[in-house]
Amino acid sequence: MVLPGILYLLINNYLPMLGLVIAFKDVDFAIGILHSDWIGFKNFEYLFKTSDAWIITRNTIGYNAVFIVVNFVFSITIAIFLNEITSKFFSRFYQSVLLLPYLISMIIVSYLVFALLSSDTGMMNHTILPMLGIHEISWYNESVYWPFILVFVNLWKNAGFLCVVFLAAIISIDKEYYEAATLDGASKWRQIRTITIPLISPVIVMMLLLQIGRIFYADFGLFFQVPMESGPIMNATNVIDTYVYRGLMQIGDIGMSAAAGCYQSIVGFLLVLLSNYVVRKINKDHALF
Repeated sequence: MVLPGILYLLINNYLPMLGLVIAFKDVDFAIGILHSDWIGFKNFEYLFKTSDAWIITRNTIGYNAVFIVVNFVFSITIAIFLNEITSKFFSRFYQSVLLLPYLISMIIVSYLVFALLSSDTGMMNHTILPMLGIHEISWYNESVYWPFILVFVNLWKNAGFLCVVFLAAIISIDKEYYEAATLDGASKWRQIRTITIPLISPVIVMMLLLQIGRIFYADFGLFFQVPMESGPIMNATNVIDTYVYRGLMQIGDIGMSAAAGCYQSIVGFLLVLLSNYVVRKINKDHALF
């Protein structure tokens, strides 16, 4: 029964790893990948010797760290609230509303954001800001606002998936724990703090480790499509993935792209091992392995 899944995993996840050799070669398709010249770590110099290396690394790690904290806090909180809804109809309705943005293409999201922030026709400049007595803002020319915009868009789009995962974990908790706590006079807050959070902590840790493993990967659509490639806000929106893409559009060197992917994968793998080691030291039962 698991054979189709194993075959898919091998073909989709492990077979492409043979392509890592491209990161160490000066690829010439005229003679083929295997016969191309071996150049060692020269492709990696593209990432580390550029003047923008600090900015793209800071943005990639910084944004992902904030995304993890904000999304987890929001998702766990909403999941706890949803668990308190007794009506099945409204519970399913709110779950669907929260999950819907996760299923929307980032291109559509980018146009929704543009409809909100456009200088000419955007709702913010023509409806919301005038009501608050604030002058129009050129959103796509002011980089100071974009760290908050990107965090909000990411939260709106991705928190619903985490919320459903945590809600499933909360629903699986035996109701007898809450009944006993109620008889002992425990408040809702105390029940959440001493029953709900501890019992779903294995799921929280697992999802956290998976997110940490991708902390060097940025959501390309979020950082490329949503800002509409606006130059004035590039310092606030440029990450490793978008920087490599823009560089390859100009240079067309596939070896550099493979080097960036290899670098991100290795760092992510090491971070997962380190994070799992720390979790294992604290509580063996919560570790992935």
